Amino acid sequence: MNAARVSVDRGRCIGAGMCALTAPEVFGQDVDDGRVLLLQAEPTAAHRAAARMAAGVCPSGAITLDEPESDAS
Repeated sequence: MNAARVSVDRGRCIGAGMCALTAPEVFGQDVDDGRVLLLQAEPTAAHRAAARMAAGVCPSGAITLDEPESDAS
């Protein structure tokens, strides 16, 4: 099974901090500029739902979560 991958665009980030509040195991905030820091590029199954939610609530769209298609038939 392939893992989900998270990527961030720090140039697009506006430092709202929603990601770090929603999924603190996956995202942090830079103390100097407030922009997103990626802590887990491949979140564990336990943190994947929070990472998905963080991507959804990001006001600047700076977070992308690529999840493999399910092979369940």
